[in-house]
Parts: sequence; structure tokens; C-alpha cells
Amino acid sequence: MELIDILGYFGALVIGITLGLIGGGGSILTVPVLVYLLSINPVTATAYSLFVVGASSLVGAINNMKKKLVDLRTATVFAIPAFIAVYGTRKYLVPAIPDHIFTLRGFEVTKDIGIMLFFAIIMVVASISMIKGNGKEELQEVKVKYNYPLIILEGVVVGILTGIVGAGGGFLIIPALVLLAKLPMKKAVATSLLIIAVKSLIGFIGDVENLEIDWIFLMIFTGMSIAGIFLGGYLNKFIDGGKLKKSFGWFVLVMGIYIIGKELL
Repeated sequence: MELIDILGYFGALVIGITLGLIGGGGSILTVPVLVYLLSINPVTATAYSLFVVGASSLVGAINNMKKKLVDLRTATVFAIPAFIAVYGTRKYLVPAIPDHIFTLRGFEVTKDIGIMLFFAIIMVVASISMIKGNGKEELQEVKVKYNYPLIILEGVVVGILTGIVGAGGGFLIIPALVLLAKLPMKKAVATSLLIIAVKSLIGFIGDVENLEIDWIFLMIFTGMSIAGIFLGGYLNKFIDGGKLKKSFGWFVLVMGIYIIGKELL
């Protein structure tokens, strides 16, 4: 095993630790680790990311369900349009993107470059959300209300974004659950993990039919990420998650800008 492979698997561990420490955000590093450290093409990397994100989120969701923090009705209302959208995106939309998208002043934007640029933009948006967040997760009992049309629309949008870039989309789902379903923050965070798990794994099914999957590699990488979640959960007892989230947000912002520069230059 070469050094770059070891760094790639270490990256999987870091992804899991981040998820365990701050409850989200780590999955947005999965695609850069797979593409830039392990030299996997972006389309396959986003597919692998869906599996890693889905499996890792499922571990967190099961843990939250034991604590009775997951609102199953809200998860169902949001997840159905989301997983239909993400499955359709991976099954039909991503394969339909042409290898050559357009040329601007002699610079050719290919399918791989387009996906990475779009992913980098999502990273920048997510980083701003993490940097601005106040880190408070108060658990207050309020009556859950549903704005069904907006929840369905948000689910479709999140599903399409997840399908294209392979990230969990928690930075979009959590605000939607708080604003549209009136969930308290802790329940919104916990419920989002179940939604992310379901839509990511179902989206990955759309890839199984289109791509050749290296299952041994994928299982090892995912196993490292899940191990990181448990380690992050332990470290969470000693580290301020709110401050860490802001620091991680700045790191993601730098990574997003780096990817934009790398793909354009």
C-alpha cells in the first residue's frame, strides 16, 4: 500500500471523527479525499460518497433513535421526495450530462470539471452556514407543524443536489426542518441524519446499475469512516463542538476555494 493510499484511508477516519464531533459536515470532505488523494474520477467518487455518507449517517441515526431524538413522521415527509429526486438524479441525470459541457475562451469545461466546480460551490455555501451558526442546540418541546408544499420542494432540491455532488446536505436539511416543520434544533439535527442515510443509500442504488463498484475498497473506506464516528463521539466529551464547527467551516471554505482554483487553472 502506497503512502497516498494510507493518507486516503486516514482521510476516511478524519471524515468520521468530524461527523462524530460536530454531528455533520464531515461528509463534504469525502469527494475531495476520493478524487485528490485516491485518484478516483468525480462521477464514481460522488457515488462512493453517497454510500459512505449513507452508512455513516445511519449509524448516527440509530444512536439518536435510541435517545428518542428522531421525529419519524417528519423524516418520512421530507425523505420521500428527497430519495425519489436523488435516485432519479443518479440513475438518469448524472449519466445524461455530456462529457463536454461547453468551452469558454478556449477553456473546456468537461463533465468531471463541472461536477467538481459545482461541488466546490456547495462547499463554500456549507462553510458559510457552519461559520455563521451559533452552535446552540436547545431541546424545547414545541408542537410540530408542517408546511407540506415547501417541505416537498425542499426535499426535491436537496435530493438533486445530493445526487450531483454526493454530500449529505445537512446544511440545507436542518434549517428546513427547523423553519418548515418547527422542530427544535437537537431533534432537527438527529432527524436529518436519518433523512441523509435513507436518501444517500437509495441514491447509491441508482449508481449500482450504471457504475462498476469496487466493493472491497468501498467497505474498507466506509468502515474507517464509521470507526471515526465512534472516536469522534468519544472526543466530543472533551472538545467544544460549537467552536470546532466554526473552525471546520473555515477549513471547508479554504478547501472549496482551493478546488475552484485547481479546476480552473
